[in-house]
Amino acid sequence: MRSLLVLLALTGAASTMAADIAALQRCRQLNEPAARLACYDAVVLPSSGPTAAPTAAGPTAAAPRAAMVPAPTAPASRDNLVAKFGMEGRATPTNELPALETAVRGRFDGWVAKQRLRLANGQVWEISDGSQAAYDLNEPKVKITRGVSGTFFMEIEGVSQTPRVRRIE
Repeated sequence: MRSLLVLLALTGAASTMAADIAALQRCRQLNEPAARLACYDAVVLPSSGPTAAPTAAGPTAAAPRAAMVPAPTAPASRDNLVAKFGMEGRATPTNELPALETAVRGRFDGWVAKQRLRLANGQVWEISDGSQAAYDLNEPKVKITRGVSGTFFMEIEGVSQTPRVRRIE
């Protein structure tokens, strides 16, 4: 008896999935991105259990929703990207600068762990890797590059080390 119930449940689930696959294939054939997205949004995913709703909506119900999809936004200005560099959250935005070039303000005599460096563009970055170094430079150029998993590294002109940094301001 138990295996018969399992077999009936699997048969019902298989027919529901077949209907979903057909709806997804219809959506895939649409050429306009907004209409295709609206079609995918209209597909009803099967829920587990005996109260699963059939997927009869299909892409025809999605056609009026296509007009409500917002138009893509214009790319951000370079000044805006520079202002946000290093202050992004863990989620990586789609439009980002690969690196930032500026200089250290005034005399640069090296760094120690947790030291904060104010750059010529007004940003403040902190040495976050525990490294230290001693140098005698005057307003060296720096390039801050992205690393893996949201890390940043500071390349300093005339310095062979690249400390890991994090933006404070």
